[in-house]
Amino acid sequence: MTASFLAPFLEHRRWFGGKGRAFTVTGTRELLRLGSAPEVVVLLVEVTYDDDGDRELYQVPLALYDEPQERLEHAYVGHWPADDEAGRPAYDAPSDRAATAHLLHAFGERPGFVRLPGHDLDLDAPGSLFSGEQSNSSILFGEDSVLKLFRKVTPGENPDITTHRVLTEAGSTHVAQLYGWIEVEDLQLGMLQQFLRTASDGWDLALASVRDLFAEADLHAEEVGGDFASEAARLGTALAEVHAQLAESFPTSSIAGTDLATAMGNRLTAALEVVPELAEYASSAQRVFAAVAELREVPVQRVHGDLHLGQTLRTVLGWKLVDFEGEPAKPLAERVLPDSPWRDVAGMLRSFDYAPHAVAESMPEEDPDVLHQRSVRADEWARRNRKAFLAAYLGGQPLWPAARALLTAYVVDKAVYECIYEARNRPTWLPIPLAGVARLTAGSD
Repeated sequence: MTASFLAPFLEHRRWFGGKGRAFTVTGTRELLRLGSAPEVVVLLVEVTYDDDGDRELYQVPLALYDEPQERLEHAYVGHWPADDEAGRPAYDAPSDRAATAHLLHAFGERPGFVRLPGHDLDLDAPGSLFSGEQSNSSILFGEDSVLKLFRKVTPGENPDITTHRVLTEAGSTHVAQLYGWIEVEDLQLGMLQQFLRTASDGWDLALASVRDLFAEADLHAEEVGGDFASEAARLGTALAEVHAQLAESFPTSSIAGTDLATAMGNRLTAALEVVPELAEYASSAQRVFAAVAELREVPVQRVHGDLHLGQTLRTVLGWKLVDFEGEPAKPLAERVLPDSPWRDVAGMLRSFDYAPHAVAESMPEEDPDVLHQRSVRADEWARRNRKAFLAAYLGGQPLWPAARALLTAYVVDKAVYECIYEARNRPTWLPIPLAGVARLTAGSD
């Protein structure tokens, strides 16, 4: 089929990873068809980038109608080739409630739409597309379930599905329960999960806590009603329990400290090409990594891989961790490799540093006294919540020397990654991770 109408659609999607890069749709393949009126066609679309020839695969579900649908004008993709010259109007299927009903019903009857036992799925729940910005598309089905359709897909295991499956089967209370998933050949296209009706985004809650603190300029974090430290501690406990369950359910092994230190050092070297401002701290950061090289073996296991406050949800029953896909910039083969649990801990510690400075960035202020006060309070908030989170994660035990070396290195490594992200996407926020690198490496000389 012709794919000429897909390129303009792709380049304006939030979930498309190649925004800003010239590309060509170099192939399409039909994966499956569902229902009628509309007929849902799920395409696998290959794009090739003009600059380096890299290729990516995207899942594009379309709802095909015989006549134009005025109510779906906002989701129009193009005209699907047909025998007649006019073709059939095609719309983004996740945006069409009639099309999403076909996807949900398929979990009751269709091969490849796999269901786990233990939940009486409401197959008649109405679907609505989640409007938040995501790298995937999530469809809410009433208050019963959520279907996450992976947009950028890679053949093989999707760690979001496999990790949720073992945690669900282990009875974890810190994830949304997995109800099922969609797989066609060697592609895993989506996962169906428990809808968390009372969930609040962890990042938003942290920002609200900081705003409360900034509104009370003369008070310390522990003196303000929105103090977050207890929640930070509960998050630490939740992560420790998830790590313990993952260690029981997936193979564990170890890697040489020299290999880990080399990988971190190489990432720093690559980052210098993007963020020259890192050069001032490069030698100090390399000394932090060198401490890891002195460790003979580093235990590794299945971890979250990209944990931060935005990957957490607070419900009335406690914290939930979401999105076990790992860092999206990494190839899938790397994201499913075992890693040290300290990577996840480091991600959360960096997130506690980010939250207060992100709020400060969003509140322009020229008075130097106010700016100084906010900076002091921001550092206090970050330090208080990092301490509460880490203490709970450790279960009250002290941080032993090898763990301290590892954790410090992972935090620096994460801050370097953030510098690249901000330099490319939000240059005005680059000072936040740069300050983190400066602080973290200050004692290594």
